[in-house]
Amino acid sequence: MPYIEDRKDWFEGQGLWEVVPEEKWNDWKWQLRNRITSLEELEAKMELTDEEREGCRHANEKLAMAITPYFFNLIDRDDPDCPVRKQLIPRSGEMAVSAEEMLDPVGEDSHSPVPGLVHRYPDRVLFLVTDRCAAYCRYCTRSRLVSNAQDYNFHPEFEQGLKYIESHPEVRDVLLSGGDPLLLSDSKLDYILGRLRQIPHIEFIRIGSRIPVFMPQRITEELCDVFRKHGPIWMSIHVNHPRECTAALKDACERLSFAGVPLGNQSVLLKDVNDDADVMKALIHRLLRMRVRPYYIYQCDLITGSAHLRASVCKGLEIMKKLRGHTTGYAVPQFVIDAPGGGGKVPINPQYITKIDDDAIHFRNFEGKLYRYPLKSFTIDDDCRFNEEEVECLEP
Repeated sequence: MPYIEDRKDWFEGQGLWEVVPEEKWNDWKWQLRNRITSLEELEAKMELTDEEREGCRHANEKLAMAITPYFFNLIDRDDPDCPVRKQLIPRSGEMAVSAEEMLDPVGEDSHSPVPGLVHRYPDRVLFLVTDRCAAYCRYCTRSRLVSNAQDYNFHPEFEQGLKYIESHPEVRDVLLSGGDPLLLSDSKLDYILGRLRQIPHIEFIRIGSRIPVFMPQRITEELCDVFRKHGPIWMSIHVNHPRECTAALKDACERLSFAGVPLGNQSVLLKDVNDDADVMKALIHRLLRMRVRPYYIYQCDLITGSAHLRASVCKGLEIMKKLRGHTTGYAVPQFVIDAPGGGGKVPINPQYITKIDDDAIHFRNFEGKLYRYPLKSFTIDDDCRFNEEEVECLEP
């Protein structure tokens, strides 16, 4: 059956925690202190499947379990196939490691010149500022590092990272990640952002965070003041399913937007969560209504124990075909694979070009109709021509 949602419905309220005073519920530190982190706490609130129970027992050997009260309310406790439930509650499939899976699937450690900093692209660096998150996604690319369940012993080195950035004038773009940077205090974020803004060659500062999704209470006016002070700060949030787009998240995104923070979204393509064109379309439409631009859909990385959550690349291409031309251009994200071993992000697109010759470029539109664009007024480089074998690969 096609996925259908009530477009006017935005989840709100305190759910199972309705008796908690509102001032506590809206305190992000209360949300952190009251996370569900054990099998016993989880079983007190819902009936688990055997797979989930076994996964919870194994979790502390791979990636700790933690779910904020706010986000737990989004789980359908009566449906083992709930798309939110699958992302946060461990399952026994995490214990199975496939041959091609890796602890460090995108090669971050091999591109780390100092602890906590990854320099893979020429002009930008990834700055890992914490090893903790508000909640733990079961497909996390950095499950070797976050929560320290695997005894990775990562300790953020702010000063080493800042000195490296200061001494490399080719770096113009810094992405703060972790763990989740928004778990840092306002004063620490103020310090790090202030130091980065003092570096003459830094032009672009970004933050990758799922905390607005897991704990929108963190987006306080005080935090927004920090972003205003050092802006523009760009932020990528991480929403995978339209059920996660709540009234509280919408309000948090508006606060960030009004503080001058441009917002994008990064989704991970997950089996039976969002590997469906109707689900993805509902998600990207909700994102635009929250002032968030759909940015990336990631093919799930080859992290150990993630096979049960990985959707096929072909399914991702099918979704992209059903988005391009069928919804607003602003709503169409880029489907990418982060190349295993450290090759960086590679766009994966449905093929619309069928042939390039001396006279024209031949291509299909979103309906599959054929068109040509004349090239006689251009000089065609040999590199631009397709050979017969390549053209065969383009055929649907």
